[in-house]
Parts: sequence; C-alpha cells; structure tokens
Amino acid sequence: MTTAELTPVPAPPGAAPGNGRRGKHFVRRLAANRRTAIAGGFLLLVGLAALLAPLVAPHDYRDIVGKPLTGDGVLGVDDFGRDVLSRLLIGLRTSLAVALSAVAIAGVVGTALGLVAGYGGRLASAVIMRGIDILLSFPPIVLAIAVVAAMGPALINVVMVIGVLYIPRFTRIVHSQVLAIRNVEYVEASEIMGTRRTSILLRTILPNVAAPVIVQLSLSVSFAIQMEAGLSFLGLGAQPPLPSLGTMVGAGRDFLEVQPALLIYPSVLIILIVLALNVFGDGLRDLLDPRRRGTDS
Repeated sequence: MTTAELTPVPAPPGAAPGNGRRGKHFVRRLAANRRTAIAGGFLLLVGLAALLAPLVAPHDYRDIVGKPLTGDGVLGVDDFGRDVLSRLLIGLRTSLAVALSAVAIAGVVGTALGLVAGYGGRLASAVIMRGIDILLSFPPIVLAIAVVAAMGPALINVVMVIGVLYIPRFTRIVHSQVLAIRNVEYVEASEIMGTRRTSILLRTILPNVAAPVIVQLSLSVSFAIQMEAGLSFLGLGAQPPLPSLGTMVGAGRDFLEVQPALLIYPSVLIILIVLALNVFGDGLRDLLDPRRRGTDS
C-alpha cells in the first residue's frame, strides 16, 4: 500500500479544513468500517494503557516481587523476579514514546521539506530531492544500527535516527502532492493577489496535502515501532533497567524453553500493534481518498 496515490482535493484559499458536522460525519464513516473501527479501538486501548502505565502497573518495573522465572503475579515474573505485566506496560509506554516522537520529527521536517521542494523552484527542488535520494540509498536498519552504535546506545539517539530515516517518506509524498496542485486556479489567484508565498504554503497548499500526510503518519508509527524494537533487541535502545518491547524480546529469548511467556508476550503485543496500525492506516486512506467518497453512504 502506498499513500502517493491519494490525490489532493482542491479547496478555495482560506477555506476551513473541516467543521463539527464534517467531523461527526467522518467519525460515523470510520465506525461503519468494522475492521478500521476495531483497529482504532484497540489502538485507543493501547494508548491509554501506555499513558496510564505508571498508575495501572501492579508494581514498580524495578521491584523484585517473586521467585525468578515463575508464574507469580498475573503474567509471571522474569529472570530477576520482576513483575512481567508491570514491565510490559512500561515497555509499551517506552516503545510508543520513541515511535511517536520519531514520527513527529519526521512528519514536521519531511512535510516542510516537501513543501519547499514542491513550491520553492527548481534549485530548491533539486537540492532537497537529491539529498532525499541519497538518504534513501542506504538500507534503513543498517544505517540506523551504524549511527546509533557510533553515537552510543540511548533512547534520544534512537529517536533522532528513526526520525531522520523516515523524513524521506513524508518529503516525497508532500513534494508530489504540491507539484499536482501548485498550478491550480486558487493557488494562481493567491499569487496574483500578492499573497506572501509563506501564507500560500501554509493556508492554501498545506491543507490540501494533509490527507496523505495523516495516512503516512499512522503507517510510519508501525514502522518506527518495529525499528525501535529491532534496535533495542540488539541492545542499542532502552538500557536496563528501563524496559521496552524490544529489550523484553531480547531478554526473553534466553529463557524460551524455561519460560516462553517472557518472549511471547512482548512479541505478540508488537505484532498486534503493527497490524492494527496498518489496518487503521488502510481505513484512513480509503476514507480520505476523494475518489472513494462518492461510493460511501
């Protein structure tokens, strides 16, 4: 699935991107799609669990609460005797915080670069897009491992590296969308009226390229979670005693025969979150694609 196929919806300059009535209609259409609604509901529960993790966790994730590698507690305890459920909740919070922060960086910077490249002229387009091509020429996971290993294992380094690696996704999508609408009537009318280029970009062009960016945001979070899990699995992300889903998978592999739940729980949670994000992203794409609006009741 790609988001580049979404076409922008022309709107008059200065038009509001939406209102309460449109919002309610969008929610109804979203709820009417069973798969998207289920995925969205699951993601909402995951987000609440991560947000409230310190409050709902039965124990502090560092506390020793039972005999190592036993079934004490709701989900058992790990090799240090720490409560698995508590660490799973905090690990979920850590992984989501890293993924959302990285995608926020990628979304803001990538969208800004795409706007400038698409509307700033040939020189700006050539410089920015060639830089994006260079960044895309490196395998993401290999580049991430190399950079994080050089900078040192730390969550802030993981956030920055993942954020930079996903900038090209947003830049290319926004660049193609801007090229498609930069010569439409309402943009040309704004230029003739002497509206500042910055105002045209932010008030006229940006609202009309927002749909594919929103879809890409949801999809990029799933990729970022996988990337963070991979780096943490290799010991380059969250450092003990702070858990993340990736570190829990890495720690659980050593006890697969003795206590397989230590590996299964975080692995299944990663799979479910990634699956839900992709299903929800597909649903958003279908709802925001103007070519499908006429078919929705």
